[in-house]
Amino acid sequence: MAKVSIIIPTYNVEMYLVECMESVVNQTLKDIEIICVDDGSTDSSPQIIQEYMDKDSRVKVITK
Repeated sequence: MAKVSIIIPTYNVEMYLVECMESVVNQTLKDIEIICVDDGSTDSSPQIIQEYMDKDSRVKVITK
């Protein structure tokens, strides 16, 4: 189990999501889990999250 869980609410935030995700995945503490909660985004937020999930096993998504 990770020491720290980071929960990122994502609903139509494609303009800010890459900057947010880059900040989180580049933290110096590596024992983290990154949980993105997508509440039915209609923009490209789900695709951006999927790209990060493909690159980093710490990223997970919960979709409504």
